[in-house]
Amino acid sequence: MGASSGLVDTFGRRHTYLRISVTDRCDLRCRYCMPPEGIQLQPRSEILTIEEIIRLARLLVDEGVNKIRITGGEPMVRRGIDQLLHALGHLDGVKDLGITTNGVLLSDRMDMIRRAGVTQLNLSLDTWRRERFHQITLRDQFDAVRKTLDLALEARFQSLKLNCVVMRGINDDELLDFVSFTRENNIAVRFIEYMPFSGNGWDTNRLFPFREMLERIRDQYDLIPVEREHLSDTATRFRVPGFVGTLGFISSMTDHFCATCNRLRLTADGNIKNCLFDNGEIRLRDPMRAGAGDDALRELIQLSVRRKFAHHGGHETPELLALDPGRSMIQIGG
Repeated sequence: MGASSGLVDTFGRRHTYLRISVTDRCDLRCRYCMPPEGIQLQPRSEILTIEEIIRLARLLVDEGVNKIRITGGEPMVRRGIDQLLHALGHLDGVKDLGITTNGVLLSDRMDMIRRAGVTQLNLSLDTWRRERFHQITLRDQFDAVRKTLDLALEARFQSLKLNCVVMRGINDDELLDFVSFTRENNIAVRFIEYMPFSGNGWDTNRLFPFREMLERIRDQYDLIPVEREHLSDTATRFRVPGFVGTLGFISSMTDHFCATCNRLRLTADGNIKNCLFDNGEIRLRDPMRAGAGDDALRELIQLSVRRKFAHHGGHETPELLALDPGRSMIQIGG
């Protein structure tokens, strides 16, 4: 097979960023991610093996992917995560390896992920209040997450981000507390609009729009726009004068950034997904296990890219998206 021209869709977007979900299991039960009744976990036989993930990642890197992020569920509960991170971190062509985690199990493995080649760490934390943390996650792991955050700040990753899903009436009163955290900490705090997924109770009354977040913060702080590092960056970024860290707003619902999207997703059960909100997944696991060669798998990946919609998986409005939410977030991978 000749040299690849890359993973370019019909809108001219070149896909260089792969997010790999390695499990649908998690040690928290965050309300915006997992339905309150839980999910039907996939049998382990239906989850990609470490070797299968590495094979598919290598194919996608050959097609032009140069950034990989590991997600879950919670990736640190996946058996063999050490081996996987090391393999991906040493793939020729991979410039950045990231992991998104809730931090519960990471404090004792910080050195491991650094040695494996992880350069970008995203931690999820939606509140600074222990009781509220329990209300959101249904687990009492606040202290474990804070310990991981402190260690991550000391570890000096190339990129350290703190993800906060903002929900009206739940944690929107803590916006200024998160802003204050950037005063002396070199971290990018990112406020994420609440998005609709199967079973997560989304409604427009819970959505706290990016513009409203900005207004509330600007009542207390001056904000200086920060230029995007890459055209495909999802966050609109700001800095408070004199503060060490930055703020970012991921406005998936009210001010989307789909025109510059460069992301593909590989689900834990082996589907290629061209958009977080597109339910038209293409299965790679079954053909691979049936003996499909690399060229056949590449064609399936290219087919997924060619089918990508202009925005929001073909849903014209957030309300329509909410009517067709597809799988829950934990089954997709963030």
